[in-house]
Amino acid sequence: MESYPQKRGTEKPHEKAMDVPLLFKCPISMELMQDPVTIFTGVTYERKYIERWFFTYKKKTCPATMQPLENLDLTPNHTLHRLISSWSNTASHDGASTSAPPVPLPRGELASILAAVESGPFQVSSLKKLQSAIAAEEAQMEFILAVDAGDFAAFRACEEALAALYHLPLSDQSSVTFLSKPECIESMIIMLQRGSAEARLHAITILQKVAERSRDWTLLLGDQDREFFRSLLELLSDDIAAKASAAALEVLINLFVASKKSRLKAVELGAVHLFLELLPESTRQRCEKLLFLLTMLCERPEGRSAFAEHAMGIPAVSKKILRVSDVATKLAVKILWLMGTFHPTEKVLDDMLLFGSVGKLLILLQFDSHGSTREKVMDITRLHSPKWRQHPCFPSEFKGMS
Repeated sequence: MESYPQKRGTEKPHEKAMDVPLLFKCPISMELMQDPVTIFTGVTYERKYIERWFFTYKKKTCPATMQPLENLDLTPNHTLHRLISSWSNTASHDGASTSAPPVPLPRGELASILAAVESGPFQVSSLKKLQSAIAAEEAQMEFILAVDAGDFAAFRACEEALAALYHLPLSDQSSVTFLSKPECIESMIIMLQRGSAEARLHAITILQKVAERSRDWTLLLGDQDREFFRSLLELLSDDIAAKASAAALEVLINLFVASKKSRLKAVELGAVHLFLELLPESTRQRCEKLLFLLTMLCERPEGRSAFAEHAMGIPAVSKKILRVSDVATKLAVKILWLMGTFHPTEKVLDDMLLFGSVGKLLILLQFDSHGSTREKVMDITRLHSPKWRQHPCFPSEFKGMS
């Protein structure tokens, strides 16, 4: 692949101090442009460097995209020159690091940057420039996300691609279909596992948008499902990355609703235990979502077995009844009903009595006069009240109830 030998250590002292915006740097030298010119592909370069590329090195391609050129004309980019001059004057006056406002790119240059993302030797710088363009105007575009975890340059390029995609709405089905390709999903999973905190947020947010519009996640994930769910569960338990953790929760909800097989995979990876451990310290909204996930998992025999194995399963769920919200109470009762109806082991029934579940269920029976929640409470008490009444821990105030 042809490439221009980039200079190292040639930055001027004032350029380092001012943190030159990427849009204002020549793609060849990565220095602040003084005389920007645009070539046939729409990419802008510093005049002396592109002239050297054409006339000294006898190249007839665009250095950034490697596209063959129909002509070697150089067109002065007066707009960019004025912006650079204005920025330089402001930065010099302030004497500190200054960022340029987003600058919309000409359509031709935007297309050339997209081409460079896929095949050019300056992927990272092209993607950074693309992010600046997106900040100025939300263009609809497609990216090829492909990353080799052992290739640092490709890994960084993928991080930048995700950062650019993060700023797009991705609301149309064509974008979702494109991002649902196996190579894109694989790249995002790698970012969830090994990317920076920012890259993980970008990846999970994009996956959240895909999950909201995709139906067949089993087909979508293929043989990557195990790694994918492991990454989601790890992110969900990350106390520091709050936004990414919240997005992971939404992705799991979409997956569980769309695919029963995904619930089994999550159970196998320890999701029930993780949800129960996260439940006590959760906010109201997070608590409701965790209970909803637990409800779907407890609808499976494997999920109920995992729930029964956890020492804090019954107490953690029972504590949320009548204390968080009506939604939380309804979901918690459904979990107890699933356990008491389809997995009524001696330990489960004893825990329901010892940790206050039975008392709360009887209170609900008195005050909740209708609805599916009352029906579930009546089912549980009808099945197990004879056993519970014989226990000394049965609430005395309810012993006279028929």
